[in-house]
Amino acid sequence: MTELAKIGVAAVKPNTDIIAGAIAIASGKGGVGKTWLAISLAQALARRGERIVLFDGDLGLANVDIQLGLTPALDLGTVIERKLPLARAAIRCAAGFDVIAGRSGSDSLANIPLHRLSALTIGLREMALQYDRVIIDLGAGIDRPVRHLAAQCQTALIVANDEPTTLTDAYALIKMLIADQAPCRVGIVINSAQDSVQGRQTYATLSKACQNFLKLNPPLLGIVRRDSKVKEAIRAQVPLLTRHPAAIAAQDIEALANQFSLINQT
Repeated sequence: MTELAKIGVAAVKPNTDIIAGAIAIASGKGGVGKTWLAISLAQALARRGERIVLFDGDLGLANVDIQLGLTPALDLGTVIERKLPLARAAIRCAAGFDVIAGRSGSDSLANIPLHRLSALTIGLREMALQYDRVIIDLGAGIDRPVRHLAAQCQTALIVANDEPTTLTDAYALIKMLIADQAPCRVGIVINSAQDSVQGRQTYATLSKACQNFLKLNPPLLGIVRRDSKVKEAIRAQVPLLTRHPAAIAAQDIEALANQFSLINQT
């Protein structure tokens, strides 16, 4: 049984409050490799035959398009301003999945009003009907737009590393999602771990805090080991699974993607 199955992702009663199969990639703190992980997971799932759209939900500090070397004709800001269908902004990248780019440096998007955020959610739900899975790269932190978008997804992957501040902020995000009664299921991914042992130790620290104070034990869904090829691929604006498919970090992403693929087959 996969860790996803253990938290009920496969066998839950359908919930109309979430986008089925959607994955939110989140972190309490920036700089943990969240966007890179979202891109890599999207590619790994697309390579398994899934129709994937990656939505850049880092409102105000978007950079999915930059990491992929894309120049979209329409971005999220334009779509919202012109009240266009969200799917109009979708662009196919060479890695085999669609991307809806955000707009970096937009204070208006970072502080999007509730009514416009609700309209964006409706657009996401409509667009999701055209895909097998929506992956949302969320902004760092615990602001309302982050929590609102996470709550639309079936699974929220909280990305952390061994830095104490990162773990503290990851815990804070999990705490807020619980306080909001968000219907998403929370799982942990430890990124840039020295090895699997160190990754499990890092997870244990976060898990212990969640158990002690939140009475929750979010499962460890993946450990991505530290790999110099990740930064090299980012600098080249080429996804890791394209540039270095045999890299150890690529293997770890494939293992994470395999859990979701197995769920779809059950």
